[in-house]
Amino acid sequence: RNAIIVMTSNIGADVIKKQTSLGFALKRDEAAEEKLSYDDMRKKLNESLKRAFRPEFINRMDATIIFRALNKEDIQKIVSLELAKVAERLKEHDLELVASPEALSSLAEQGYDAEFGARPLRRVIQQKVEDPLSDKLLSGEFANGDAIDINVNDDGEIVLEKDQEKLAEPSL
Repeated sequence: RNAIIVMTSNIGADVIKKQTSLGFALKRDEAAEEKLSYDDMRKKLNESLKRAFRPEFINRMDATIIFRALNKEDIQKIVSLELAKVAERLKEHDLELVASPEALSSLAEQGYDAEFGARPLRRVIQQKVEDPLSDKLLSGEFANGDAIDINVNDDGEIVLEKDQEKLAEPSL
């Protein structure tokens, strides 16, 4: 008798793509500018809905939710959360994982796609961090008790290195 129906659509995706690509490149200086941009996008998306669906159908919808496009800070938070999961798994083997701000930023840049949002991010973390980490663990380059830093080298590539400061600390 009572039901909640969730529908998703790509209607207006071109509007979101334009807004996202601009929003990702620009710095967020003020919340007011972001709100204005979101309100403008919402208006354009509602116009797209009206062109795609008959008024009778639109009137039967209780709510239309338009999610704000992810920005650079959002993507970096997602990178941090994903790397925290990897770090948690490494703790089981007495390994510590620390990412530099440059590495977080680089992974966020590589894993963000204006069309797909954060979907490619998981794949980038696997290719740039997890796979090389596994190779180095299997080869014996990293061992239990090591602290591993994720950095960016001069060529802009993600590198995994033993934390030299941790190596210099005497063990008690």
